[in-house]
Amino acid sequence: MRSFLLLIMLFPLFCFSQNGTISGVIKDGAEPIPFANVGLVGTSFGVATDIDGKYSLKEIPAGKYTVQISSVGYKNVKKSILVVAEKPTFFNHVMEKTTAQLDEFVVTGELKEISIMESAVPIKVYKPAYFKKNPTPALFEALQIVNGVRPQINCSVCNTGDIHINGMEGPYTMITIDGMPIVGGLSTVYGLNGIPNSMIGQMEVVKGPASTLFGSEAVGGLINVITKSPEQTPRLSVDVFGTTWGEINTDVGVMFKPSEKISSSLGVSYFNYSNPIDNNGDNFTDLTLQDRVSVFNKWSFKRKKDRDFSMAFRYIYEDRWGGEMQWTPEYRGGDSIYGESIYTSRYEVIGKYQLPFKEKLMLSFSYSNHDQNSVYGNTPYIANQKIAFSQLHWNKKLDVHDVLVGAAFRYNYYDDNTVATQTADTLNVQNNPDVAYLPGLFVQDVIILHEKHKMLLGARYDYDNRHGSIMTPRFNYKWSPNDKNTLRLSTGTGYRVVNLFTEDHAATTGSREVVINGTLNPETSYNANLNWQRFINTEFGFINFDASVFYTYFTNKISPDYETNPQQIIYENLDGYAVSQGVSFDLSINFSAPLNIKIGGTFMDVYEMNNDENGDLQREKQLLTESISGTYGVTYKFNKSNIKIDYSGNVYGPMKLPLVENDTRPAYSDWYSIQNIQITKTFKKHWEVYGGVKNLLNYTPPVYSILRPFDPFDKNVDDPVRNPQGFTFDPSYVYAANQGIRGFFGVRYTFK
Repeated sequence: MRSFLLLIMLFPLFCFSQNGTISGVIKDGAEPIPFANVGLVGTSFGVATDIDGKYSLKEIPAGKYTVQISSVGYKNVKKSILVVAEKPTFFNHVMEKTTAQLDEFVVTGELKEISIMESAVPIKVYKPAYFKKNPTPALFEALQIVNGVRPQINCSVCNTGDIHINGMEGPYTMITIDGMPIVGGLSTVYGLNGIPNSMIGQMEVVKGPASTLFGSEAVGGLINVITKSPEQTPRLSVDVFGTTWGEINTDVGVMFKPSEKISSSLGVSYFNYSNPIDNNGDNFTDLTLQDRVSVFNKWSFKRKKDRDFSMAFRYIYEDRWGGEMQWTPEYRGGDSIYGESIYTSRYEVIGKYQLPFKEKLMLSFSYSNHDQNSVYGNTPYIANQKIAFSQLHWNKKLDVHDVLVGAAFRYNYYDDNTVATQTADTLNVQNNPDVAYLPGLFVQDVIILHEKHKMLLGARYDYDNRHGSIMTPRFNYKWSPNDKNTLRLSTGTGYRVVNLFTEDHAATTGSREVVINGTLNPETSYNANLNWQRFINTEFGFINFDASVFYTYFTNKISPDYETNPQQIIYENLDGYAVSQGVSFDLSINFSAPLNIKIGGTFMDVYEMNNDENGDLQREKQLLTESISGTYGVTYKFNKSNIKIDYSGNVYGPMKLPLVENDTRPAYSDWYSIQNIQITKTFKKHWEVYGGVKNLLNYTPPVYSILRPFDPFDKNVDDPVRNPQGFTFDPSYVYAANQGIRGFFGVRYTFK
């Protein structure tokens, strides 16, 4: 009995003796790394290193574990370790430097998955979490916090717009989904609308030519929205938020597996705004009313030898209108109360299939159909666009060469009710849809000259049935003299065929007459970009600095001329040349504390040199293009309470605005900034709530942005007393949204 009692008394001591300790030092070369996180995977054991890089984990039960070490600016480490009872275990480690983006992979620059650090093409990668810093109902609006990229509102009445990259207008930016160029013309804005955040894997932005791989029209830049594979999608995700203006946005995503070899994800996005507001008192809606639903469905199929096969489907329907406050649908198309009403119906099919051969042969394909039924006042605009695309490419590594060879075919059909698709015979006018066939061949070779030097050579040949042969060469060079510096040089050419009515909303709105002088010949551009990336480790955190110098030269450029005749918009090829040049930088500081700061700036000079009536070149600044812009963001997280604060914003310098004859309005816009703040609270059981304020400074454009809003049908323009200058209704003086300050609140639920 005494022995039994003695055993019970000694049992805690016996148990304690089965535990061990792990201790050591974490270094960067000979220097210690303070505040590195050291923990055992799958357990609650964890600690941070002290100022000397030392750590100690105690009371560890004997057994085999995986030690995980992480620190800002270094590669994550996972190592197996054995803890022996009653014996100290020592584990020291020298960390390898990296950047916050080293583990990210991109596909846009070289048409295959590659580490962003190894890419010869400078690419910016944005994850869904980045856009959650300022939640918006569409990626189009979210881009306002991306440096060098500006969502441009092209219509102060219906609020449609496009994306400007480095000062170049929307048509120079190609928008793709999973690498498929199905977005363009009529549907430019819809490429970035209606994809639930839960469906987006990342968004890749190339500022500069991407014509060799993605077609000749990727002149100014490329935005590629990459959707998640179903396996990466949460089982269930719900994100709902509303604003004090009455906007409601709902994103729902689910993942399901019909069988062991088939996975699917389904996302539904719904946005509604039905609350007309006129804070500036011009009797026009400050924000377009919208009712939009989008459905996105992606399928992934497991095949032998892990060959790829996936398909995705998307459908969008939207009803939007803006105009006089008293407008209702029964006034649609009439001339008593002005409104711009747009019904849009669009569906897309996207897929890729790896052919069953030993060599890697990938077939990609897409199809889209876009119907638009719209009226601008009493002017109808009915249009349909179909785009079909297929591409087959072969990738082969040969010693120091990584060769990519491909063939592509694009079919574009466009029809509308304007003169753009009518025969030239004015006596016997007939409908004549624009049909374009664009077969192409491309080749690319990535050559590893040295571990520090990489060169990319590429060329593409396309044949346009309307304009003949098109050649677009490409050259990229990457030099990394050490692990802290990388230089990338990119050059290339671009070629663009203008589809006037599908690309420029100003051609269909307002009262100006559209005039096309002669045949619009294709534009050609020559582009160069030099990028420098610098990584700096400091005692307080990690710094990533990125700077670029860019230059683009255009011939045959086509820009709308608002100034020659105030009653017209004149389109013609430039009798001269155009230039877009500038510098940009991005600075990201990840502090050892839970603080992150991002700052970006772009300085541009965008102008045209046009021959006047005497044959002399005259310099003209491009309309609606800012010379200076910037973005900034600060994030701080309170780890104990799981509360995060995000402060984000932008700033834009003055831009030249379209004026009419004898116009007394300023020729340039004011400096302005849109600033937002958000507080997010994360709970343990998959819940997250967030809220904040958008447009903190309550910035809105001047009241006089719409000229003569009280006479939108120009019924009284001939009144010499009230309108001595003969002004007409004109909504083209627009550069920013009229939506002022507003609060927002949202809830997210994610079950992984």
